[in-house]
Amino acid sequence: MFVTAQQLEQQMPDATRLLSDEPEMETSLHYAQLLLLVTCLEWLWRDRNDYFIGANLTIYFSRQQLRNRDFRGPDFFLVKDTEKRHRNSWVVWEEDGRYPDLIIELLSESTANIDRNLKKSLYENRFHTPEYFWFSPESLEFAGFELIGNKYQQIEPDTRGWCWSEVLGLYLGVENAKLRYFTLEGELVPTPEEAALTLQNQAIAAYQQAVEAKQQLSDTELRLQKEQERSQRLAEYLRSLGVDPDSMT
Repeated sequence: MFVTAQQLEQQMPDATRLLSDEPEMETSLHYAQLLLLVTCLEWLWRDRNDYFIGANLTIYFSRQQLRNRDFRGPDFFLVKDTEKRHRNSWVVWEEDGRYPDLIIELLSESTANIDRNLKKSLYENRFHTPEYFWFSPESLEFAGFELIGNKYQQIEPDTRGWCWSEVLGLYLGVENAKLRYFTLEGELVPTPEEAALTLQNQAIAAYQQAVEAKQQLSDTELRLQKEQERSQRLAEYLRSLGVDPDSMT
């Protein structure tokens, strides 16, 4: 019996309800680093609604994968030009066939070999993800790759050790033992807490400047008042001597 495409679609389960099947992060260092990558980019792009960030989230890319339970969840991935909303996992066939535009893996002793080889090959040959980075929160090993043709080529870091990401429009680099984002001008992309602290410090500095300016104005006014009082006393003294002060000007 033949079925129409519409009938077949109605018989297919809703894969958007698939839950992620990823293990916990290796260490608190890995968790803190992942949180940093997510919160900084979300703060920078706080006015945008055209991207999705996956953090330790499974990517389902084939039904064969489901049968084999061969799940692959990057530590961090970014998909641009998509709807910013909650997802239980990233299901490629429910997302118009979209794969991540950028992936970052956080190396650990148990996953480093897989991240450098098996996952790199998967992201290169199956996902065709334009940019792939890895970083070790423990050893601080950092490397970036961009897809040129069908092969990953290593991104040459600059003199600071930073790698430029075309996908992000930002540099990625190690600062204080953490992988951070930097603008084209070299400015650190802050966390929301760092941004709030900067604004607070700027407000305090502005208040102090206003207080100092007011004090300087008060000092000037006091000086002028004293000079006026001295002039008045001198005029009174001259008059007592029978001299008209106005005739001296």
